[in-house]
Amino acid sequence: MMDKDSKIYVTGHRGLVGSAIVRELQRKGYTNLVFRTHKELDLTRQADVEEFFASERPEYVFHAAGKVGGIAANQAALADFMYDNMMIAMNVMHSAMENGCRKLEFLGSSCIYPRMAPQPMKESYLLTGELEKTNEGYALAKISGLKYCEYLNRQYNTDFISLMPTNLYGPNDNYHPVHSHVLPALIRRFHEAKMNGDESVTCWGDGSALREFLYVDDLAELAVLLMNTYSGNETVNAGTGKELSIKELTKLVASIVGYEGRIEWDTSKPNGTPRKLLDVSKAASLGWRYKTELEDGIRMTYKDFLENPARTEER
Repeated sequence: MMDKDSKIYVTGHRGLVGSAIVRELQRKGYTNLVFRTHKELDLTRQADVEEFFASERPEYVFHAAGKVGGIAANQAALADFMYDNMMIAMNVMHSAMENGCRKLEFLGSSCIYPRMAPQPMKESYLLTGELEKTNEGYALAKISGLKYCEYLNRQYNTDFISLMPTNLYGPNDNYHPVHSHVLPALIRRFHEAKMNGDESVTCWGDGSALREFLYVDDLAELAVLLMNTYSGNETVNAGTGKELSIKELTKLVASIVGYEGRIEWDTSKPNGTPRKLLDVSKAASLGWRYKTELEDGIRMTYKDFLENPARTEER
């Protein structure tokens, strides 16, 4: 269990997940937090990561850094998404192990599960079927990170765990027009359409895909809980257990943003995985449940978007 003055390193501390974990740690009174920006430490460079860990020797690591994006970004750069995320994960975890890190938590993604997995998806469904092609490179990197946690535990008796969240959203999200995920992309698109007086907005696919969304501060609460209470080789799912169609989501976002034009669909574009609902009974058994309902969370996220226009640019 972490002490209030334990040295804790949060990778990706300026991103959506990392910044939420930092907020939660500070809220709970942890005072000895270590950060490095991408400019200060490129996690894809093995020698630099080794030097950092040898110098700082953090006791606990929340590994939230990574290259992320929606369908368009993933499809356009499958190799980059696989390489960057694989290198980052291997470098951080190997150096943590080499330098006596007491515990590490690896943050993954629900895209690790098979495209046509039974729903809701249990942790045990990992590697039981074919992945979604549009983000296969990213998923393979995340699976490798999860399995590397397990293998380090088995071979070196480390205490490394993994947490697999569903689609996340909230403060400090990335609203870049190409590299963002679906919910922040819709917020930006509808906001700009409202500002421009556009009569219609065109969205990808046919809107039938079903998705689950978790407010990132709820995830951060679980991340800290697991670091203090959970050990095991099997990952832990994080979600709400609720889903809605992308078509329903677009209507909800448009309503919150205040866009009153038409919503049209480009069916030549992919839908992605038909359905991605996580079984969250394991997290519930560990004493966690989400708190933020989707409509409330989107309202808070839109407020953050309006207050932080710089986040619409690529970081």
